[in-house]
Formats: sequence, C-alpha cells, structure tokens
Amino acid sequence: MCGIVGIVGHSHVNQGIYDALTVLQHRGQDAAGIVTCDGDRLYLRKDNGMVRDVFRTRHMRRLVGNMGIGHVRYPTAGSSSSAEAQPFYVNSPYGITLAHNGNLTNAEALAEHIFRADLRHINTTSDSEVLLNVFAHELQSRGKLQPEPKDIFDAVAAVHQRVEGAYAVVAMITGYGILAFRDPHGIRPVCFGRKDTPNGPEYMVASESVALSSLGFNVVRDLAPGEAIYITAEGEMHTRQCADNRACIRVSLNRFIWRVRIPLSTVSPCTRRACAWGKAGRESGA
Repeated sequence: MCGIVGIVGHSHVNQGIYDALTVLQHRGQDAAGIVTCDGDRLYLRKDNGMVRDVFRTRHMRRLVGNMGIGHVRYPTAGSSSSAEAQPFYVNSPYGITLAHNGNLTNAEALAEHIFRADLRHINTTSDSEVLLNVFAHELQSRGKLQPEPKDIFDAVAAVHQRVEGAYAVVAMITGYGILAFRDPHGIRPVCFGRKDTPNGPEYMVASESVALSSLGFNVVRDLAPGEAIYITAEGEMHTRQCADNRACIRVSLNRFIWRVRIPLSTVSPCTRRACAWGKAGRESGA
C-alpha cells in the first residue's frame, strides 16, 4: 500500500505536497518522493526513509513550481532499493513523471512486450516504471506536438486495455498538467478536491480525503472506477470515464479496514459497505 498526491496551484506547491505526504505516511514508510514543475523544468527529490528524513530544508528550496506530485512507498513489488523510490521519470513524450499505488499482475509480460514491441527499456524491477512506460508509449502514439485532454484520456483508455491489476495513478506532464486515474475495478482509492483562492481555483488529488482536508481543500468526490481526471497547468479541470468494465470492489477488504484512516478519510459507498462487512465478520468471529 502506498500514498499518492498531486497539486495544481497558483504558488509553490512543495510545502503542500510535503504536508500531504506526512498525513499519508501511514500508507508507506519505506521511501518518499516529490517532483515539481516550474515552466518546462522538473525538480525531483526522492530517497528511502520517512518523509521527515528524505526532505530537508535544502531539498525543499529546490522544489519550485506551481504543480507537482508526491509518493510514499510501501514495497509490494520490486526491491527496496532507493532507485525504486517514486515518482519515476521518462523523457519522451513531453517529459512525464508518475507515481502509483497498487500491483500489476501482468507486469513481467508487459515489461517484455514494452522492450520488444515499444522499444522501451525498463531499468528497475518496479511495476510502476512499467506502468509509466505503457502510458508514455500510448500517449506518444497519439502523435501530437501538444497533447489535448482527449489525447490524454485516450492514452489512459489504452492503458486500461493493456494493464491488469489494481492501480491508482498520479502523473505529471511537464508544462501541461497533472493526471490521475483509477483501475476499472476501483480497487485502489483516489479522490480529488478543490480550493478557491483570489487567483482562481486550485485542485488536489490524493489517496485519502484526509490529505485534502488537512490542506484546506474541499473534497469533491472519489474518482469512479476507470475514471481519469486531468488538470491543466492553468487550472482547467477535465474528467472522463476511460473504461467500460467497471465493477464495485469485492476484494482486499483488509486494505481498507486497516490502511485507510476511517472516519478521518471518506470512502466510496462500495468501499464503505466492504468495511462494514469486514467489521461484522471480525465481530462474529468469521
């Protein structure tokens, strides 16, 4: 289980992402990372350790920009090497960084296909790097010099067709915006919120709503299974359902019972019912 966060604001977002990762620290204590975007430049800091240990004042000063993403890692796939701390980066197309919570059940086959068919090299054993390269390839295949929301959502739809497993993703396209999407079965959580400021609305996505409310964002809702949200660098929000085979979650109840800070975090109706069933089962000794 990992924690993800992304913010598009009107001022530097480094402190907000740091604070959100601290709130989500219970979701992963192995490694932490933040990447921000200022114009067409990315600034990245990631390493093994707790949030408070990975980011010192000298690191925070370098993380400039009005949009960024962050991640806290609990290793479920790959190794515990600092090379597998997230977010991951790929330079083509556009310069994309990505962080993800979940497990891909066909990661090994995807990595082989990426190498032979897409001509992309995977440098770690992390399924997050595989997911990043699948998305990057699908977005590059749109053949656009400047991606439009439709191109990005079409790429996400193609990812759903190739990837198997449970995943909640936040990604940043350098100079363009932040994207978040959820697997077609909604197994991993992700929600988004909005905060109105004198300079216009700011948007945030995170694994749990407690991260949004702690930063003063109003929780809008969970992303639906298979849904994607794209927020441009200028603060324009777009959403689209990118999968047809949506289903209410039916597995991994303990992930929600033990890993989500209920009632501090809100959860979707499907998840809420799953937690209730799990609690009833424990109380009855089932």
